[in-house]
Amino acid sequence: MSKEVSADAVVIGSGPGGYPCGIRLGQLGIKTIVVEKESPGGVCLNVGCIPSKALIHAAKTYEKLGKASDMGIQVSGKVSVDMKATQKWKSGIVDKLTSGVKQLTKANGSELIMGTARIEKRAGGGHQVVVTGKDGETRITAKNVVIATGSRPIVIPGFDPDNKFIIDSSGALALEEVPKRMVVIGGGYIGLELGTVFAKLGSKVTVVEALPSLLTGMEADCVKVVATKLRKMGVEVLLNAKAKGWQEKAGKAVLTVETKEGEVKIDTDKILVSVGRRPNSEGLGLDVAGIATDARGFIKVDKQLKTNVAGIYAIGDVVGGMMLAHKATKEGEVVAEQIAGHNVAMDVRTIPAVVFTDPEISSTGLTELEATEAGHKLKVGKFPFAALGRAMSVNDTDGFCKMIADADSGEVLGIHIVGNGASDLISEGALAIEMGAVLHDLALTIHPHPTLSEVMMEAAAAASGEAIHIMNRK
Repeated sequence: MSKEVSADAVVIGSGPGGYPCGIRLGQLGIKTIVVEKESPGGVCLNVGCIPSKALIHAAKTYEKLGKASDMGIQVSGKVSVDMKATQKWKSGIVDKLTSGVKQLTKANGSELIMGTARIEKRAGGGHQVVVTGKDGETRITAKNVVIATGSRPIVIPGFDPDNKFIIDSSGALALEEVPKRMVVIGGGYIGLELGTVFAKLGSKVTVVEALPSLLTGMEADCVKVVATKLRKMGVEVLLNAKAKGWQEKAGKAVLTVETKEGEVKIDTDKILVSVGRRPNSEGLGLDVAGIATDARGFIKVDKQLKTNVAGIYAIGDVVGGMMLAHKATKEGEVVAEQIAGHNVAMDVRTIPAVVFTDPEISSTGLTELEATEAGHKLKVGKFPFAALGRAMSVNDTDGFCKMIADADSGEVLGIHIVGNGASDLISEGALAIEMGAVLHDLALTIHPHPTLSEVMMEAAAAASGEAIHIMNRK
């Protein structure tokens, strides 16, 4: 069965870029159809941001119970984890959010339909999107098309997920038992976040990273703090190491790893492959529509998220760059306003990034190395959580805030935080850089006491040699 409909805009994908785009288009009075082939909310809500943070919180709660005696709190009996119950709790959160996406999309005047979309050539004006669903085909004629199809994990040859021994991030988030042994291939943010979860829950975890350091691109000082905590948790980290292959033996996976010292064999229950993500750009009819992509399949766009084909836009992971949910959301809103006739572009000075390891790392703006390479003379201030009353009172003092500014103008160039609450604190840093703040703007702003946010004020003051609660460097 086939039917034909028309719309002002079609959004392909309902992840953190697509559904906000559809909602904003509806708010602006644009007749819009949002197409989703799997689950509303995309990877982020279903098998990414939200479920991973739920498991991270569960693991941290479990860990804290084991250390409660430090505060005089005695937990009688053995503390244990029921992963099936944890998964049920996690799934409940996901279900609430995905149903919210459906409701918000409909309430704002956009239609959500399920199926797989492809773009076809159409004689005359506009574009044609064909959606294949369980009830047949729907042919949509629209003036504008927004591609928001996201990304998926990269598969290493020979390590295709079988959900028995080899798993990707989605498989790791669905485990109903804590494996005794886990190897994580990839020392990026996803691998370390999930590796930390299972290390806290009792797995013996080994991280295999091909590069010389973990979390490449993040502020090196911050990464050192996380690496130290990983060692304390018993996580083994192999740097400059490559996974060469594996075989099943006696009910285990035996992984072969090539290191500088030679080959290493590791017996493990699960191998989590987390070496990056690739765009979901195949099967969309990009070649038919004449939409340009780069050699890796990412769709090429300009600052207004326009492709080389008039009336077709692309947003989120499928265009590359920082593959972050909040970047995709902003891009979706920008495209919606353009379609509505507003003069807007993706014009941002900084996009904050967060790694939900323990401790958390958050970052916005330039790293110290990047700022130096850009030719800036620097003022750098660092304030440790160990000198902060609030951090002491919650028994979580690892880490610091590092403030990087231009030495001549005092303009804030980068802010990097490692420690408890880093994910919530970084937004002030992003605002500071976005508005062109100088060190004194942050140092002179009164921050409430006792709070973790004081670390930002103190780090800004430290950069000028004026911190109150640490000795200033001369």
